[in-house]
Amino acid sequence: MKPLIGVCSDLILSKKDKKPKSVLDCGYVDGIFAAGGIPVIIPPMEREEILEEYIDRVDGLLMTGGLDLNPVKLGKRPHPSIKPMLPRREDADRRLMKMAIDRKLPTLCVGVSMQLMNVMFGGTIHTHLPEDMPRALPHFDPYDGTHRHTVFVTPATRLEEIYGEGEIRVNSNHHQGIRTLGKGLRSSALAPDGLVEAIEMMDPTWWMVGVQWHPENDSSSALDRQLFEGFVEATMGKTTLQLFPTVKAA
Repeated sequence: MKPLIGVCSDLILSKKDKKPKSVLDCGYVDGIFAAGGIPVIIPPMEREEILEEYIDRVDGLLMTGGLDLNPVKLGKRPHPSIKPMLPRREDADRRLMKMAIDRKLPTLCVGVSMQLMNVMFGGTIHTHLPEDMPRALPHFDPYDGTHRHTVFVTPATRLEEIYGEGEIRVNSNHHQGIRTLGKGLRSSALAPDGLVEAIEMMDPTWWMVGVQWHPENDSSSALDRQLFEGFVEATMGKTTLQLFPTVKAA
């Protein structure tokens, strides 16, 4: 049986009738299909019991990218650079993430969902990188074009297991980023300016990884397919743990 992978969808307002539409980039479902999973689209439902029905039936959860988190919920002031996602989507995402954490469900978080993952464990994020880190390298194209930069994969992490050692090039389209890591998380990739670009759970029995870049995007690399493969394998209990040895007492 192929594993069922829950994939949260985005929510946008139609310009024509101003009604919310549940949408999803096909790159996510294509990545899951190619890795051997069956994607199950989870719309941003307002009722928690319905979301629980989804979570209790899937083998893994893919939290997708989107607009920014509401700064008020982060204890921050509004900022002109912030484009918050619709409240219904953020509320649903927070519920889904908590359910995944409570169940230790294999989870892959992309883009803003990586930032939410960090926040759910008590971490913080930068409001606007050009102001918070003025000497940082560019992390987005102001003209909405494709931007890429190098990241350095941290040794002895799940990400190194997936991408290999050394550096990789990733697409980049974000103006926010991780400031402080949440409890129980570690950085698994850094940009040359020191910004955390990927995180993961330190618990060796729980596959939960977040990446700031977008493996589903047309500008992704062939290596990004391995991220989907590693995630789907984890949902089938095939994740490799030799990078996280257990120290036995003498």
